[in-house]
Amino acid sequence: MVIKNSVNAYYKVLMANAATSAIRLHQRLPPFKLSRAYLQQTMLEDSFHYLLFSLIFLYVYPMLVIILPVVLFSVLHSTSYSLTLLDTLGQNSWWGARLLISVVEFQTRNILRFAAFCEIIIMPLTVLLVFLGKAGIMTPLVYYQFLVMRYSSRRNPYTRNVFYELRLVADNFANGTGTPPVLRKALHASIGFISRLAPPTPVPPQHQQQQ
Repeated sequence: MVIKNSVNAYYKVLMANAATSAIRLHQRLPPFKLSRAYLQQTMLEDSFHYLLFSLIFLYVYPMLVIILPVVLFSVLHSTSYSLTLLDTLGQNSWWGARLLISVVEFQTRNILRFAAFCEIIIMPLTVLLVFLGKAGIMTPLVYYQFLVMRYSSRRNPYTRNVFYELRLVADNFANGTGTPPVLRKALHASIGFISRLAPPTPVPPQHQQQQ
């Protein structure tokens, strides 16, 4: 019974995230137009990314790491909204809640980095789930497109930054004196393969204006 309730809660989290992402996407986009430019603009929005994320995993075997990015982003959004509500009640109201919100805000960068790390770790997990028969063969292919969009995000560079940090860690380990040659070769091959899959790094808006 407990397991069934946990599974139901898991899928409710994904459905709630899909609904809120769809609402946020609707708020950020101009009136609908059936055009390629409108579709491209839609795919650039972070809310579209997580709408797609929820749809991908609605039919996949539930695992905690899958909903971790959703939960982390929900914590950040809820603290921001809660602070707005507290300000309307008065500057000195609910000081305990304000303290918790301050802690979350102080850790925002670490929370976003951990969410990005979870997004990356889920990629090989989707491949494993296919071999275990707990996900469809299209799941890793569609999730790869999600990861490409997160890597190219204009508003959230953390996925791109964490990829870079992981590459530095892997390079340092591969080039270490104690690393076996076979492992070193495998690591360099993996780094090269993943680097080739990465999309071009987006140009910041200020650079585009200068050009």
